[in-house]
Amino acid sequence: MEEEVLSATEEQEVTAEEAVEAGEAALVAEAPSPPEGEEVPAPSEAEEAGEEAEGEEPAEPTDDRAWYVVHCYSGYEHKVKHNLEQRIETMGMQDKIFQVVIPTEEEIEVKDGKRRTVERRVFPGYILVQMIMDDDSWYVVRNTPGVTGFVGMGNRPTPLRSEEVQAIMRRMEAEAPRIRVTFRRGQKVRIIDGPFNEFIGVVEDIDMERAKVRVLVSFFGRDTPVELDFLQVEKI
Repeated sequence: MEEEVLSATEEQEVTAEEAVEAGEAALVAEAPSPPEGEEVPAPSEAEEAGEEAEGEEPAEPTDDRAWYVVHCYSGYEHKVKHNLEQRIETMGMQDKIFQVVIPTEEEIEVKDGKRRTVERRVFPGYILVQMIMDDDSWYVVRNTPGVTGFVGMGNRPTPLRSEEVQAIMRRMEAEAPRIRVTFRRGQKVRIIDGPFNEFIGVVEDIDMERAKVRVLVSFFGRDTPVELDFLQVEKI
């Protein structure tokens, strides 16, 4: 009789272990119901937190979205973006095509002695699309008017690496606009600001990191190097 009790106990333990492995639902199904009229106390927050810590972390949902480079006709980037966004909406592809971005950055240029801020396309003729790539999403993007194809190896689109996407986004979100340089070494420029205002000189060197340009100015019959900011000179 004692051996039978032990065997039953061992069988119950094995059953409980199998239920745990099968999941919490199976374990709850195997658990006996409480006696009638007796309430089961709800677990405290600390107990719930302890159970979550001891259990396995919930698996994050898999998401195959990535950024792809799409080639289009240069100068028609905004039109293509508008066409694609309309197709996403009308064809119900919001769950597969998420963002359409034209990489741009602000630049300061000097023209006719005046400074102005302009928006410049970082990659003329290209737009970025964040999407989950499959036959349906590929078809929607590829057949958008103005799109000429995806960038990739052969016929297979190649997604951008995460560091490439981050670099492009940081460039777009930069607080200080870039200064557009329209001159090059050996070219004549006019100084439009500072003590040498209205002097004509020749560009000797350009320092892109410091946004400085060294100009040779004829001063008392000699060529004198003068270091200026990019915004202090303009191309003639």
